[in-house]
Amino acid sequence: MTKKPDTGSLLGRDIRPDPRLKGYYYAYMALVIALGVLSWLAPVIVFIPPTYAVIALVLLLLLVSFWSFWIPLYYRTVVYRLSGDEISWRRGVWFRRTGIVPYSRITNVDIVQGPVMRRFGISSLKIQTAGYSAQAQAELSLEGIEEPEELREVIMEFVRGTKNAGDATGMEGEPRSTDAALLAEVKAIRELLEGRERR
Repeated sequence: MTKKPDTGSLLGRDIRPDPRLKGYYYAYMALVIALGVLSWLAPVIVFIPPTYAVIALVLLLLLVSFWSFWIPLYYRTVVYRLSGDEISWRRGVWFRRTGIVPYSRITNVDIVQGPVMRRFGISSLKIQTAGYSAQAQAELSLEGIEEPEELREVIMEFVRGTKNAGDATGMEGEPRSTDAALLAEVKAIRELLEGRERR
């Protein structure tokens, strides 16, 4: 019998990626430089004047320095949070991005782990929503997750709870607190209008 994940321990708490995500980014940087830059730059340097070769190497060194400086800064900005009815996130060094994904819109949560991620023992959770289902890219990607199955199950528990409570999918159940307040307001308006018609 599998143990059910503790949804309460993650509720309202900041979830940060595993620190190994930084190592993954450094490895990715090394692969991009080795395959995408050095593979064509090394042969070119042999045939160009030494001054241009030095300029090319200095530019490459500046690029590596910038990327190495940026990775830890970016890592510190990535935060996810699970609340009772949505996932919120924020990230970004110079351009801050934030967003909210309600559980009621989530249709699928996939675990993605490429060979480099596998080497670092981390995964990404790709969260698809009703509006993004036809697109190749997920609406939200939770990166650097060490225990992806557990986090996916926690999210799906919230999704199932939201769907069972009744939402835009047409599933019936007990109304949520905002729906109950709206329903009470509509009833009060109806009673007020019926009272005026009787006069």
